[in-house]
Amino acid sequence: MDWQAILDTIVDWATSTGIKIVIALLVLFISFRIINLIARRIEKRALNGKKPADKTLTKTLLYIFKLVLKVAIVVCLIGYLGIDTSGITALIASLGVCVGLAVNGAVSNFAGGALILITRPFRIDDFIEACGYSGTVEDIRMTTTRLRTGDNKVVYLPNGALSSGTIVNYSEKDLRRVDLTFSIAYENDFDKAKAIIGDLCEKHELILKDPAPFIRVSEHAASSINIVTRVWVKSADYWTVNFDLVEGVKKAFDEQGIEIPYNKLDVTVKNG
Repeated sequence: MDWQAILDTIVDWATSTGIKIVIALLVLFISFRIINLIARRIEKRALNGKKPADKTLTKTLLYIFKLVLKVAIVVCLIGYLGIDTSGITALIASLGVCVGLAVNGAVSNFAGGALILITRPFRIDDFIEACGYSGTVEDIRMTTTRLRTGDNKVVYLPNGALSSGTIVNYSEKDLRRVDLTFSIAYENDFDKAKAIIGDLCEKHELILKDPAPFIRVSEHAASSINIVTRVWVKSADYWTVNFDLVEGVKKAFDEQGIEIPYNKLDVTVKNG
């Protein structure tokens, strides 16, 4: 075995291809860092300027910008290394059908992402309900939308299903209506109960006075008189007011002797 020839081959490879690989890796690392740095600075200026740009559109365009540049750099470096792409081309051609089937869903999601960006049914930081999930929109990408649920789980929703399904946007309007129904026994005075509820609504600082609260008897149920209560609040105060009214009405009814009926079962025991 000619060790000198092997050594010469290794040295030739290291001084030619080896140096190219090292240079390519350095260029790849440095260029990726520069692209990320530029994207962060653009995002910071766009969102924190005197006239902040749309957060949803900015994040999506920057994501596409970074992706395109990184792919272009990788392709250029592959050409710089002199790698023959004919074998890769043949492999892609042989797997064309499989790739087509796999990409079918991705294309649908891509089109759904474009439709969402155009129609704007929701934006980043909106609280929505869609595809069986509810939460705050954290990011909108071309194929998926990232949702953070109330218990801090992250859900990725495919844009294809999202764009063609029903979306409830709880943040689009500044005001929301709290709808509650309180039941009292037939023996109680419903006018007194309405006055108690109205007093609670009047004293609550987060309940808007215009539109005025709506408190009326809505139903003569089997074992109760049902009183519907509708009040308007700012969207951010919805759950606070909802829980405050439920708790406050129960306490006030107890203090004023208003009975909240519940199902009762009479059991008769017969001796043998």
